[in-house]
Amino acid sequence: MSSRAKIRLYVEHPLGAGQTVPLSRDQAHYLFGVMRLAEGAQVALFNGSEGEWTAEVVEAGKRGGVLACRDQAAPQMMPPDLWLLFAPIKKARTDFIVEKAAEMGAARIIPVQTDFTNAERIRQDRLQAHAVEAAEQCGGTFVPPVDDLQKLDRLLADWPEDRHLIFCDESLVGARAALEAAPKGEKWAILIGPEGGFSETERDRLRSRSYCTAVSLGPRILRADTAAVAALTLFQSTRGDW
Repeated sequence: MSSRAKIRLYVEHPLGAGQTVPLSRDQAHYLFGVMRLAEGAQVALFNGSEGEWTAEVVEAGKRGGVLACRDQAAPQMMPPDLWLLFAPIKKARTDFIVEKAAEMGAARIIPVQTDFTNAERIRQDRLQAHAVEAAEQCGGTFVPPVDDLQKLDRLLADWPEDRHLIFCDESLVGARAALEAAPKGEKWAILIGPEGGFSETERDRLRSRSYCTAVSLGPRILRADTAAVAALTLFQSTRGDW
């Protein structure tokens, strides 16, 4: 088996021994114009479901190219069945949340509009691209889907009863103990609120749900992007695959 290629690329194409993979114009520009690869160079490919494959450049051009899969370098690694729900904030910090969620093992990323959310729209395609880039850079073989912005109350109205929701509420204490005491289950979600916190109506609605556990992330009020990383870390170390 060949050594692991250093350049990784996410592709929406089947992967397997002998499989050829055509490149888009942007991918060709990145590999041949930016990274200066030539025919015979190796690239690590993954598509989110078939692991990582070492591929060889067999055609290189300015507007396209072709890679050929040689062997599997790593098996598919799926994250825990964990969703991250968060209220979008300033552009760069929202990008940060999506990138870190992809790196840290979220299986699905759902931007939500709460009573105090400032953003009324997002660029879903741009956030999805950030998730892809994060997976490429961190060695992951799975890319979490990023949903379009949804209203929190509508999402809760159709919430699956078998998915436990961790509600991060700055008014509480004892996050680790609360997580450890939460009912056993394989399906989870974390909810991070906006910069202004949750409204009392939202708090009451969440606390009334049997599938919801309210937790605190410590005695200090965290920024929304920091809270997302802290909550993911706490979950992964307590209930996840770390």
